[in-house]
Amino acid sequence: MRDKCGILGVYSYKKSVNVSNQIYYGLYALQHRGQESAGISTYNNEKISTFRGMGLVCDVFNKNNMECIEGNIGIGHVRYSTTGKSKIENSQPFSTEFDSGTIAIAHNGDIINSSEIKNKLEKLGYKFESTTDSEIICHLLKEEYSKTQEMADAIRNITKTLLGSYSIVILINNNLFAVRDPHGIKPLSIGKKEDLTLVASETVAFDVVGAEYLRDVEPGEIIHINKQLKSYKLPIADKPRKAHCIFEYIYFARPDSILEGIPVYDVRLNIGRALSREFPADADVVMPIPDSAITAAIGYSRESGLGYGEGLIKNRYVGRTFIMPTQEERESSVKLKMNPIKTELKDKSIILVDDSIVRGTTSKSLVKLLREAGVKEIHLRVGCPPIISPCYYGIAMATKKELIASDKEIEEIRNILDVDSLGYLSLKSLVDSIGIENNNLCMGCLTGEYPTHIPDNITKYETYRC
Repeated sequence: MRDKCGILGVYSYKKSVNVSNQIYYGLYALQHRGQESAGISTYNNEKISTFRGMGLVCDVFNKNNMECIEGNIGIGHVRYSTTGKSKIENSQPFSTEFDSGTIAIAHNGDIINSSEIKNKLEKLGYKFESTTDSEIICHLLKEEYSKTQEMADAIRNITKTLLGSYSIVILINNNLFAVRDPHGIKPLSIGKKEDLTLVASETVAFDVVGAEYLRDVEPGEIIHINKQLKSYKLPIADKPRKAHCIFEYIYFARPDSILEGIPVYDVRLNIGRALSREFPADADVVMPIPDSAITAAIGYSRESGLGYGEGLIKNRYVGRTFIMPTQEERESSVKLKMNPIKTELKDKSIILVDDSIVRGTTSKSLVKLLREAGVKEIHLRVGCPPIISPCYYGIAMATKKELIASDKEIEEIRNILDVDSLGYLSLKSLVDSIGIENNNLCMGCLTGEYPTHIPDNITKYETYRC
């Protein structure tokens, strides 16, 4: 399961300050949100300069190219692909020239009517170098700005066209803008440090540079940062409901982040506690599937009184397994990523905690690995309800037919995974664990009910949108 991107914007009110280092370290903190490419754009009081590359932040940037992107204002991006293939042309930020200078944007989310918008722009003469919806936003913004000559008005106008999820940072000459879609599906926060104002996908980007988290960008809000911070609202006639992505709390965000004022670590502890109450088991030890389920497993251990232990060690230096060409290779690659501690597992009855089950292939391979290590019983506990529908807002999880829970009962899934018992957290307990009303959360992948209209041509897709 992959999320699309982390974004960051930094504005210094002192022209002598170079923000590229703060952006670099901020992107490092957001690396978990995207590992395919990274990029930075800065404005140095004369022009916008951009450097992009494939790979991790530490691989893309070095002393030489960092000297080419100096300036007191800038934006950054780390990427996973959900719309657009993994290649340098699809890396961000995107930039385009226009009459008054240059526009550069970095985007997190998925525009589900992007094909329709692209067709209209191509008829107006726009050429595309990438296959992503982020470049479509960039050209759409350029077209609207040519009519209004006011960026805030241009942003307002294009949001009437965009359908889907988006948190965006925009650099236009010496102005920094941040915008969040009317539902607030993707996270975006504001931070402050002395003469710096920052916006980022997660608050951990503020922590690493010593900035203070101020608040979240509100759904449907435009933030304009120049000599002062201004706030505008998007022109939505009927105020849509908030729909924060539930998987940010379950899986995507780092546990040390704060989303909508709520510590993610606390949410995951609550999930583990709720799992223990709903699905207790007679076992020797509670163990997580690392890393995203560690906090929930700690919560389960504390609530149940059972000891916490490690049975699987993750190799954090292994590349992504989804690039493997065959299913057999993907399953074999699990052994590269996870290695069992046989002395901790042999003849043990374990409660195995995971954050979610998507296709079930990884879970099945891990259970087999644990069985081979001599585990006596495996009681699998999952920190969210069954995933029954695809995500159309920037999470490349699977098509509906690939989701193991889309057409199978829990007992059937238990047999397929070869576990002794299987418990999925209830939807009510999950919502209670987060502490946000369920009508303010996007739970489309769990319920099949989405906060926006989903075009028919999108729902008919049988492959990843990537």
